[in-house]
Amino acid sequence: MALHYNLSKVYAISENDVDFARQIVVLFTEEVPPEIKNIREGLKAKDHNMVYHAAHKIKPTLDLLGMDLAYDDVIAVETWSRAEGKKKEIKDVVKSLRNLVKLTLKELKKDYQL
Repeated sequence: MALHYNLSKVYAISENDVDFARQIVVLFTEEVPPEIKNIREGLKAKDHNMVYHAAHKIKPTLDLLGMDLAYDDVIAVETWSRAEGKKKEIKDVVKSLRNLVKLTLKELKKDYQL
């Protein structure tokens, strides 16, 4: 049972195409974790541009998967990176984003036998 994601948007745009939903799930599992790593590395290196681009890249996927809390976190990360804020201001948000993605990954892998 999905607790950390909601595929209703995916099914709505695909007219309930189960294969399309699975493709979106696979895309999430392959592309989002490396971008989370890029956000963390960019934060560590104080590279606001790297953080922004990684956050911006995953934003539509988080929205499509109905990951509202993670989506809010990624918007906060984008806003912070554009403002070139201090690391301590965003550290907890990045940690929250990473944890939400981890939980969703675990759930999706179980639900879709990946």
